[in-house]
Amino acid sequence: MSYLTLDGVSHYYFSKKQYTEALQNISFSVKKNEFVSLLGPSGCGKSTLLSLISGMLQPAEGDILVDGEKMDGSDLEIGYMLQQDYLFPWKSIIDNVLIGPRIRKRQTNDLKQRAITLLEEVGLENVAAKYPNELSGGMRQRAALIRTLITEPEILLLDEPFSALDFQTKLKLEVLVADLLKAYQKTAILVTHDIGEAISMSDRIILMSSHPGAIEKIYEVPVELRDESPFLARKHPKYSRLFDKIWADLDQEKHSVIPQEENAYERS
Repeated sequence: MSYLTLDGVSHYYFSKKQYTEALQNISFSVKKNEFVSLLGPSGCGKSTLLSLISGMLQPAEGDILVDGEKMDGSDLEIGYMLQQDYLFPWKSIIDNVLIGPRIRKRQTNDLKQRAITLLEEVGLENVAAKYPNELSGGMRQRAALIRTLITEPEILLLDEPFSALDFQTKLKLEVLVADLLKAYQKTAILVTHDIGEAISMSDRIILMSSHPGAIEKIYEVPVELRDESPFLARKHPKYSRLFDKIWADLDQEKHSVIPQEENAYERS
């Protein structure tokens, strides 16, 4: 059964002289606890789509529904994780993690203990009192993930959260995020340019075209890949076949999705 539904969503950006149609007639549904990736070239409206789902923007046309009702941002907890960690450099890691509950005046001793437990789950139990400049990029992104999860979001939006990391760190974080989302039964939407990342983490992949942003195709990821961790999924024969299929479906005149270097090595 559909949990999140986009029905005929279009969006425009206006300047003094013209307007740009960013998204055109976007319609798709996401099931509860499903992981969906939005794959496509820069400028196809992937991040705009996340902003619409989060409620930061309102669609010019169409509806966004949760459980069949028009979405009201005040009633829905949505977590948003970006490419940069955006941790406050003058605050400790534990204080950064708890910034959301503090702003909303919801912080309790139980919530602080939960934050400590989540930090332990991602291997950050010894850095709670440290500051962001004392951590590696991967550790900061793990802290940003816990900051996102501590509010117990019903939908998690991931806007290229691994793209600034080296390949080894990125793979480790993909595994960590996938495991946490399954453990806590979260519904998630990932924006990515990386075909391999989309395949190894997702239940379904939505390929978008640009000018204006529209849905080109939707792929169902084989259950054999969904049952594996992102690292092991990349080694499965069906991973390569789906990678090749998505790549073959990309029109070179319209799309600029580039297979990541590591994926090219894996398929050689």
